[in-house]
Amino acid sequence: MGKIVLVTGAARQLGGRFVRRVQRDPGVDRVIAVDAIPPGHDLGDAEFVLADIRQSAIARVLAEHSVDTVVHLDVSAKALGGGGRTTVKETNVIGTMQLLGACQKSPAVQRLVVKSSTNVYGSAPRDPAVFTETTPPKSLPSGGFAKDAVEVEGYVRGFARRRPDVAVCVLRFANILGPEPDSPLADYLSLPVLPTVLGYDPRLQFVHEDDVVDVLEIAAREPRRGTLNSGTFNIAGDGVLLLSQCSRRLGRPTVPLLLPAVTWVGSALRTIGMTDFSPEQIRLLTHGRVVSTVQMRETLGFRPKFTTAGTFAEFARSRGPGLLPPDRVGRAVGRLAELPLGTGPADTAHSTHGAR
Repeated sequence: MGKIVLVTGAARQLGGRFVRRVQRDPGVDRVIAVDAIPPGHDLGDAEFVLADIRQSAIARVLAEHSVDTVVHLDVSAKALGGGGRTTVKETNVIGTMQLLGACQKSPAVQRLVVKSSTNVYGSAPRDPAVFTETTPPKSLPSGGFAKDAVEVEGYVRGFARRRPDVAVCVLRFANILGPEPDSPLADYLSLPVLPTVLGYDPRLQFVHEDDVVDVLEIAAREPRRGTLNSGTFNIAGDGVLLLSQCSRRLGRPTVPLLLPAVTWVGSALRTIGMTDFSPEQIRLLTHGRVVSTVQMRETLGFRPKFTTAGTFAEFARSRGPGLLPPDRVGRAVGRLAELPLGTGPADTAHSTHGAR
């Protein structure tokens, strides 16, 4: 790993965890933690710099500290503090542009790691069963965080062409969960009752917070023998879960609604600030999304400790009991499945597009 590591998004829980982890690497001399607001958690021995990556001052930070490794974690679907969607988009897109411009001018920068998302693939009815890193989306995301992630990756590819001497690693994370998640999907899954789209049961993948920190560390250092940590990689735990399985394991009942009604409910929840139930999240909860992690294992050399199911179990434990005991829900579903043909869940499988 480089001697001097700069980490953006240090005020976020995930950024703080990575800052504390990277300090323990014996090859690291200094860690520069950057964010526009002071963190509410301990950053260990890292030097915190109050700086907004949307401003050109970030170039001064890189130059003054002779940073050689940049880990860009300030790409997120949720605002930190009191900011709204406009602040999120500016930080994601304009902030990334400013940061990459600063990296391009700095001869000391040797490695760049960027946190991205599998949201770049979108969610559409004719999507492939599994996305690989080279699979083009059926339709590009038209807005929200997914569009931000697409634009961020476009700027990163441009930077990589202009600075071929810099090792660039883009990590496309599936939905990040764990005991302390910070995402719109986690907020949705924390609702006492889950509104769902009638006739759909999407497939979902998750990655644990601990695995996120582990893979960031692998991406930020020199590659191990027989591996390559430059390029773009999907990061997710093994396996998938259906949304119906998630609701049962949480003990939270679902309320199937027609798509227009779900959209209205999403707008209402967004207005009162309960969760950012955005159009892109509604598409995910309709069509789902599954990605291949072959390159993560064979090229990057990373094997998550947590499966998708294990990650979700950790999240469920942190949320506390739902309205319905999960074991009782499971028994009820089992009894329904044993009913004569024409009344069980199997007879509606043709309408659950997410389970294809």
